[in-house]
Amino acid sequence: MGRVLAIDYGTKRTGIAVTDPLRIIATPLDTVATTELLAFIAAYVKKETVDEFVVGMPKTLLNEDSQIAPLVRVFVEELKKAFPDKAVHLADERFTSSMAMRAMIDGGMKKKDRQVKGNVDKISATIILQSFLEARR
Repeated sequence: MGRVLAIDYGTKRTGIAVTDPLRIIATPLDTVATTELLAFIAAYVKKETVDEFVVGMPKTLLNEDSQIAPLVRVFVEELKKAFPDKAVHLADERFTSSMAMRAMIDGGMKKKDRQVKGNVDKISATIILQSFLEARR
């Protein structure tokens, strides 16, 4: 069984999280420049078996697409073209950034480390992935 890789897409940076091979636990993997995202994923897929992708879809409180949603949809199409044999799922990512910040505070992360935006991105991706796994169970 391959891993599931989650993507919290951003215009500048993208957070990435991944499951263990048994798909039990979601863990932060990295934050990469969005311009290098597909290359990063391609390199990772060469090293590790990945069966599926989960991409966070940004929605408003009214459950409508946010301003960045069209860019995410374009990325999803590029991801499907680059990896046609892998399933791509969309997941609601509302509130994941605030949940990530709360998790960092509750976990005792120092303020200096919480201000590193890449940390929020990869923890947000982890929350997206963990929610996806729990919904499947």
